[in-house]
Amino acid sequence: MARVKRGIQVRKRHKKILKLTKGYKLGRKKLFRQAKQAMLKAGQFAYRDRRNKKRDFRRLWIVQLNAAARAHEMSYSQFIHGLDLAKIDLNRKVLSEMSIQVPEQFAEIAEKVKAALKSEK
Repeated sequence: MARVKRGIQVRKRHKKILKLTKGYKLGRKKLFRQAKQAMLKAGQFAYRDRRNKKRDFRRLWIVQLNAAARAHEMSYSQFIHGLDLAKIDLNRKVLSEMSIQVPEQFAEIAEKVKAALKSEK
């Protein structure tokens, strides 16, 4: 039986991983073992943080909405409750962007929310 030499496949696999770790520091970009570990860990962080990103942005939108609602003499929770009462179906992302970019339209929504809150009482 003929002897199998696997240098070509090994070099191809190593090059693929070293290409993925381009830009890393020290041995993590040059040495195969360290590069492989760094690549695997980077993939784990990327997977985790694609989910955490959604969490972080929602928190940011809520903070921005709270600040905007307090400028109109309401708390965030009152504002969201008032949106439900007024049957305004806008998500937090849109409302947050609106409060920053077009505050006059946000002020109109805030007035509708206040009116809905007063009519509830």
